Amino acid sequence: MRAAAAIVSLAVSVTLIVATAACDQGGSEPSKAQYGGCPVTGDYGEFHLSPETAGALTVKTTLPAPGWWNGSTPESVNSGYEYCMAANIAYRSGLDRVKVENAPFPEVVSGRTKDFDLALAQITITPERSEVAEFSPPYLSSTLGVLIRDGEKIHEDNIRDVRIGVAEGTTGEEFVENRLKPTKPVTAFANDPDLVTALEEGRVDAVVHDTTILLAYPQKQESRVRLVGQYRTDQGYGALYPTGSPDKDELDRIIRQLIDDGTLTKLSAVYLGGAFGQDPAKIPYLTVDDGS
Repeated sequence: MRAAAAIVSLAVSVTLIVATAACDQGGSEPSKAQYGGCPVTGDYGEFHLSPETAGALTVKTTLPAPGWWNGSTPESVNSGYEYCMAANIAYRSGLDRVKVENAPFPEVVSGRTKDFDLALAQITITPERSEVAEFSPPYLSSTLGVLIRDGEKIHEDNIRDVRIGVAEGTTGEEFVENRLKPTKPVTAFANDPDLVTALEEGRVDAVVHDTTILLAYPQKQESRVRLVGQYRTDQGYGALYPTGSPDKDELDRIIRQLIDDGTLTKLSAVYLGGAFGQDPAKIPYLTVDDGS
């Protein structure tokens, strides 16, 4: 653990040094930029957007989302994987701050919201969502994890017969209803903390939600839950754009650059690695009766 912590610390230090150098060499007064605690890299103002708010990148998300958006309110968020991804997009677009807007997840993915530049909320790209909204290239793969209370014996053979909790409007909710088809009613929750609290308090017996989100909870002090497996989905997270966005192509180019130059890999190591506490690839894969 100490070695892993040292590696993460070194990654942060190296990235921050690169960010400082980039600020010194950038375009129009990037020293005035405000990106919380995020390291930013690349060329300031290399790309050109037509932002919703002058001088800012307006991003919709759903809070709270520890590891992804560290802070309980839009004003208090100052780090996290997706927040710092947005900060790097803003920096490379010559925008000096990220304007965070909080909204319920079903509203974010509905395709009916407007007045923002992009949404970053661990949104899995699906054919159904692609019919009502436009997405960026996927920036992180996703699977669905199963979280249970310590001491419980819930597995792929009996999960259909327990009370399952899901996050409202997510692919986890669709998967449980359409693939697992449990024998007991499914309970949907508006946010992740409420979902996990219901599990801890015994109001549901298992939670099915994105593995990359659930991994954070067993690591918390006095945690009473554990991750017992994950289902493959062959899907990934994407940034969602408002309908008819004039900046889709330019934002796509920035996100591809962040993928190709390793920026998102570094952000994952720093902000998600600490939350994961374990290698997601080593979590057992589960199957459903149809052989998937």
